[in-house]
Amino acid sequence: MKGLAAALGSAGMLLLLLGQSAGAAVVIEIDKSAQRMSVQVDGTQQYSWRVSTGLGGGPPAGTYRPQRLERHWFSRKFGMSPMPHSIFFHEGYAIHGTIYVSRLGHRASHGCVRLHPSNAATLFALVRKEGLENTSIVINR
Repeated sequence: MKGLAAALGSAGMLLLLLGQSAGAAVVIEIDKSAQRMSVQVDGTQQYSWRVSTGLGGGPPAGTYRPQRLERHWFSRKFGMSPMPHSIFFHEGYAIHGTIYVSRLGHRASHGCVRLHPSNAATLFALVRKEGLENTSIVINR
């Protein structure tokens, strides 16, 4: 990297570093009362999907950053239930795909935010592409 920095000079190095961390701003908003998720990229709504949140309330209202992504995950707490395309964001809560698609639009989960599997894959790819640091998850009551 030192050789590259010397060759590019300080301005070129700054552009190189900025290019590595630049990503679109992604806002994932979850409305628990409506059981819907909207996804905005750079202020423009890209998606609106039905979700299922927790019967017992699920994650508390607030704004979070994703903590980690897991393409294939199984809940050790709930009988190794599959949680494909998980985006973990607060104390074990995650947004993930579900096989219980008939329950989408209604509270049904143990606490996570469930999505149709194809929507979960789309969201997972978007967050991975744009970066955890450029993504916000907003939970509304």
